Amino acid sequence: MKKNQRPLVLLAALFLCYACSTEKKSAVVIHSKNGSDPVTVIVEVAQTAGQRSMGLMYRKKLGRTRGMLFLFEREQKHRFTMRNTAIPLDILFIDSSKTVIGILENTRPYANGPFSIDRASRYALEVNAGFCARNSISAGDSVVFLNIPGHDTQ
Repeated sequence: MKKNQRPLVLLAALFLCYACSTEKKSAVVIHSKNGSDPVTVIVEVAQTAGQRSMGLMYRKKLGRTRGMLFLFEREQKHRFTMRNTAIPLDILFIDSSKTVIGILENTRPYANGPFSIDRASRYALEVNAGFCARNSISAGDSVVFLNIPGHDTQ
């Protein structure tokens, strides 16, 4: 490589690093009905049947403010299992109006379930067990989706 080409290659590499680092992360922001500060969860999105089926199976850990958002085609009663899931979880069930309609707290790792609530939901958010208690999250709280194609709310 010629000496005068090196700065251009370095500049191109820096641009690529910047472009990758500015990619917006998908997130769910939970607004408590009790007026406390909103809580943001950076999420992986499970949109396809295969992604939803895999969920958080085989994971050893989940970051403190991380989770997985399950997107379903329609509102109905959704059931979950903890089969092959080593992380105890809280599962928030969210309806089409983006309201938390039920929470299952501290689901037991490796349990077959089914884990569900007695109401139809359109979305589900899995976070570490204890997350809802630590952040005073409860049924009736509202959520906002950020950078989730086709599902953003602002």
